[in-house]
Amino acid sequence: MSSETSDAETRELDVRETDGEPFGDIVAALDALGDCERLVLVNGFEPVPLYDVLERRGFAYEASQTGPEEWRVEITHA
Repeated sequence: MSSETSDAETRELDVRETDGEPFGDIVAALDALGDCERLVLVNGFEPVPLYDVLERRGFAYEASQTGPEEWRVEITHA
């Protein structure tokens, strides 16, 4: 799933070194995301379970692997 985000302000959340489960941090970042903003989630693996959550909450996303242990997921309001 992808979306147009060329004029959006970008926030980045790197959860690779988060102690414990990062889901709460991700949800908080999504809740704080403005309509014209995008969130780039940086993770050590492809966060496939998150995709259903994003879709249910009305977000669009585009994921790409940028390194051996780095995935970047660009998230915007759908």
